[in-house]
Amino acid sequence: MKMKNFFVLLSFVFLTFLPSTFASENENIISVGKKDAKITIKVFSSLTCPHCANFHKEIFKKLKKDYIDTKIARFEHHGFPLDLAALNAEKVLNCFKNNKKKLNFLNEIYEKQDVWASGADINSINSNLIKIGKNHDLNNDTILNCLNDENLEEKILNERIMANKKYSIQSTPTVYVNGKKYEGKHNYRDFKKVIEKFL
Repeated sequence: MKMKNFFVLLSFVFLTFLPSTFASENENIISVGKKDAKITIKVFSSLTCPHCANFHKEIFKKLKKDYIDTKIARFEHHGFPLDLAALNAEKVLNCFKNNKKKLNFLNEIYEKQDVWASGADINSINSNLIKIGKNHDLNNDTILNCLNDENLEEKILNERIMANKKYSIQSTPTVYVNGKKYEGKHNYRDFKKVIEKFL
């Protein structure tokens, strides 16, 4: 599927399925941290977005050590695919049932984004995703089933539409801290200042 077809599909989902499938936005998120933590950080990301990868690598790891592991904050990854490669990566991410394995896959997807997302076409990108998925104990058949799962695709796209409607997302990553949009620079020092205001 080409980029143009991806957006045609997205429009089709919006017009056809939105009223009946406007389900909870929490169905496919990755969450890390205590459920009733004082601070909730929602990150709406496209897995092919370099700024999203930078945010994850520069902020998330430090955030996990200082606030998530200490039960002060909860982190949520919300898939917001902007292209077909990101959509397929999000599908593979949703192959995992174990939250820890989802997070490990997400970490590697961001670490190796410039490698797997730079395939010549969607088939080579899918092959790259399959290799990474296998690193985290998914087998070839399971990954292919997820990549070809139309219901999973519809669910991811519906959640993207819902997030856009609720949070007016203009770009990725869009980050909310306790319901307030983060407008600062994507470095840990500035992000930490926002966190500290809620403590």
